[in-house]
Amino acid sequence: MESKIKSSIIIGIAIVITAFILGQSFKKRNENLDSISVIGLGTKDFVSDEILWSGSFTTISMDIKTAYSKIISDQKIVSNFFISKGFKLNEFSFGAVNFQKKFREIKIANAENEYIKTEQVFNGYEATQSISFSAKKNPELMKRIEEVSSKTSELINSGIELTSNSIQYTYSDLPSLKQSLIENATRDANERANKIVKTANGSLGKLKDATMGVFQITGQGSTEEDSYGGNNDTFSKIKLQGLQLD
Repeated sequence: MESKIKSSIIIGIAIVITAFILGQSFKKRNENLDSISVIGLGTKDFVSDEILWSGSFTTISMDIKTAYSKIISDQKIVSNFFISKGFKLNEFSFGAVNFQKKFREIKIANAENEYIKTEQVFNGYEATQSISFSAKKNPELMKRIEEVSSKTSELINSGIELTSNSIQYTYSDLPSLKQSLIENATRDANERANKIVKTANGSLGKLKDATMGVFQITGQGSTEEDSYGGNNDTFSKIKLQGLQLD
């Protein structure tokens, strides 16, 4: 008799536990059925307020001291060129002088002029120096840098060939820009969700889950596709920043 009572108690407890588990599963299933997923998009056009532009010039000589003297002489010519364009000495800077040994390849032939081998022959010391310009929240200086970057070919008249790099544009206050994008994307997601539930004669409840995608910075009007790791365009002055919120 006692064993039957124990068995009944165990069965009763098992029924209660099973009912609880089934109830929780049913509740979660209904919660999933009562939720919708939307994507919120936030975009904003902005104008870069930082600029960086650089170039370099080179000379070569069989003697390293002569190469150094020549690059210092060229530095003065380059400096005077940019000063003549309206720049002050503190608005540009020169990098350290870098030296590199240069070699040329010659072919060795025998008496019958048949090719045997090639050799590397020392061809002098190449000295290189860079010059860079930068501006931050200074539209007037940014404009002068943009204008002079296309006029460096004039230095050829002085015997100097300045190799110009592409201008890089950045923005100084990306954190606040990202914050506004998060707000825009959240608002957009909420508007989309409201339209869906109103069409279905329902009501919108609390947010259950949100996932933020990567920030994308592209040139305005760019057709560049979004990248998994995010794009960060530095070549366009006017940019478009976007964020996707799932």
